[in-house]
Amino acid sequence: MKQKLKNSVGIITGATSGMGKAIAMVFAKEGARLILSGRNLEKGNELADQLKNSIFIPGDISIPETNKKLVKEAIDHFGKLDFISLNAGALGLGNVVDLPIEIWKNTLETNLSSIFYLSKYAMPHLLHSESGTILINASIAAFKSFPQHPAYCASKAAALALMKQLAVEYAPKVRVNAICPGPVDTPLLWDSAKAFKNPESAVENAKNATLLQRLGTPDDIAKLALFLVTDDSSWITGSAITIDGGILNT
Repeated sequence: MKQKLKNSVGIITGATSGMGKAIAMVFAKEGARLILSGRNLEKGNELADQLKNSIFIPGDISIPETNKKLVKEAIDHFGKLDFISLNAGALGLGNVVDLPIEIWKNTLETNLSSIFYLSKYAMPHLLHSESGTILINASIAAFKSFPQHPAYCASKAAALALMKQLAVEYAPKVRVNAICPGPVDTPLLWDSAKAFKNPESAVENAKNATLLQRLGTPDDIAKLALFLVTDDSSWITGSAITIDGGILNT
């Protein structure tokens, strides 16, 4: 069977765990050559060694220069750039009164500004690709508020606004979409549950609130991500696609 991303080059942020890691594994299996980004050097190098044609570049994507370096590495090593998949995220737990301003700023820098930075530096190269694509990993938190998550919810809603702006400005050459996951069984979900008195019960309640009666898996998200960066979705842009087991309908 033909690999859907054969000869494609992409950057994946948040690649060392959870959904970002699953996306990297699926994309590599489909033939993509990848620049992987994350903060955990050991996990990043281990993943790059496991995958073919992948290079791990450690760094903090809330810093503009880190994003510029990711693009440079893609061009230097692979000669082009076809897609970017943005998955890095921070929670910034705490209510508005108690949340330290620095945590508020860091959460928005990680969840929102990093999308602007990487898109800014990648766009000139994506415009020269025959299939330029930006895929943002957002959240149902863009549509629904959660206790103790003001920075997270605000940043995810803003990420969708930025996604639509990018889609309008750079069509028809570059497609830009967002995935909005519900409760997916990742370390971030369990960290998020710490905002509740009983984290285990909170996760169980989230699972039971889905119409499909299960948590999502990173592979669920990776399969949708693959669809959205390939020509299978060539008439989709400016869209926020919910993948949440139906929880927003309950």
